Amino acid sequence: MPRITTKDGTQIYYKDWGKGQPIVFSHGWPLSGDAWEDQMIFLAARGYRCIAHDRRGHGRSDQPWEGNNLDTYADDLAELAAALDLRDAIHVGHSTGGGEVARYIGRHGTKGVAKAVLIGAIPPLMLKTTSNPAGLPIEVFDQLRTAVLADRSQFFKDLSAPFYGANRAGADVSQGLRDSFWMQGMLAGHKAVYDCIKAFSETDLTEDLKRFDIPTLILHGDDDQIVPIGASAHLSSKIVKGSKLVVYAGAPHGMCSTLKGRVNDELLSFIG
Repeated sequence: MPRITTKDGTQIYYKDWGKGQPIVFSHGWPLSGDAWEDQMIFLAARGYRCIAHDRRGHGRSDQPWEGNNLDTYADDLAELAAALDLRDAIHVGHSTGGGEVARYIGRHGTKGVAKAVLIGAIPPLMLKTTSNPAGLPIEVFDQLRTAVLADRSQFFKDLSAPFYGANRAGADVSQGLRDSFWMQGMLAGHKAVYDCIKAFSETDLTEDLKRFDIPTLILHGDDDQIVPIGASAHLSSKIVKGSKLVVYAGAPHGMCSTLKGRVNDELLSFIG
């Protein structure tokens, strides 16, 4: 399986499909690069090179004790881009992956980056603070940590419902999709899953967003039960100059799967 080895010796797995302008996908918590396959197969068939890595601690990548934070995730992404000599790349991030893309640009700039897409993404800050009153209280994230430590397998089974909006009246979400969420989550290391809660909830990405100087598309569902739109996309779209915000009415957090046709068409239109 294709891997790169980072400076600290961590092996990062990635998949690389198709040929053409590169599109790099950063996945959400607690998933893996497999979460992007609906987009990758669609875009690779239309002349793009689609690359998705498993974040350290997740999927088929190594599970080091240290480094489960957005600074390291962003540096790993930079090492992947350098190892594959990616130029004029489009970076697409979902949820925590959106934070990874933001911190990558914040730390490494936009040289080699043509465009960016943030989908259901965590920036600028999920945690409620005096300066971020729209965020979620720390107790919400403490409850996540407690649930992960108590029985993460059952927690992932339960979390798949609000993730895909299966708990909403009239929802059409297959058990297979929910099982895929559980399977990907269980491939992630327990320590990485636990640490990443702090990473995605307490990392302020405001200054990173200010460094965006490339065309940026922001997609978000207004029924996102995981990353509420008020503290994320609405604010990010005001910080990233010239960004385009598209709100999907009634869409859940996992809309790349539940509304893959619409998301795929949106990506193709923006990229093209």
